[in-house]
Amino acid sequence: MTPNTHTTPAEGATSGAASDHLPRWGEEPTAPSAPRQPRPRPTPPRAMLTLAATLTLLLLPVTPAPAQDDVPSSPPGTNLSAPPPVQTDPDDPDLKLEDGATLAEPKVLDIVSVVETQGGEERRSDTNTTITIALQADVLFPMDSAKLTAAAHERIAAIAAELEKNNPDVVRVFGFTDNLGAYAHGVTLSKERANAVHRELVSLLTASAGMTFQVRGYSEDYPIADNATEEGRRKNRRVEVSFPRSEAG
Repeated sequence: MTPNTHTTPAEGATSGAASDHLPRWGEEPTAPSAPRQPRPRPTPPRAMLTLAATLTLLLLPVTPAPAQDDVPSSPPGTNLSAPPPVQTDPDDPDLKLEDGATLAEPKVLDIVSVVETQGGEERRSDTNTTITIALQADVLFPMDSAKLTAAAHERIAAIAAELEKNNPDVVRVFGFTDNLGAYAHGVTLSKERANAVHRELVSLLTASAGMTFQVRGYSEDYPIADNATEEGRRKNRRVEVSFPRSEAG
């Protein structure tokens, strides 16, 4: 029985030009070609030599420079050479009032504070001298009507309490509408709504004899919001009650 053997070409030998693949079973292997001469070792490129030299220098120990008395550097933006602030002369005549001149009386500015409920149903403006409370007409009246709703009485009662507290001489009740519909109709509707609020206030006040009421209807004039949107028109449909703030209030 012929043993199963496998022959490999010697190291450095290659197959001849007649065969470019391993011989199959039953084929005679071709004679190997003459051994190739060993290739000379390639010379490293100049760039490789430069890189090797640079890496060698980087690996050498570096001696730290001596500290400059450990003085910290200035923060960014600090100018150590900036001049000192300008000295002012308190006796400078330009800083003094002319002979006979006096300072004006101190004046307290009129500060306005505006508070509005989340839905905008009520809007209150307070200054140093006046109080203005605006109620949306949609809360006080049905649509295109001057008849007070059940919810309107509670809100008007709160305004009556403010009037009792401040006891003003003059109370203004002004009605307003949006810009939809005829202007003349808005004048009539806003005046009727202002009259309805006025009557309710008088019925709730216990000391209204000394108060003078000014009742007006202004239709779409004096808007407080943009009439181009429904939200703005809803805010403009309102009745405002304004009165002077008492010194105690």
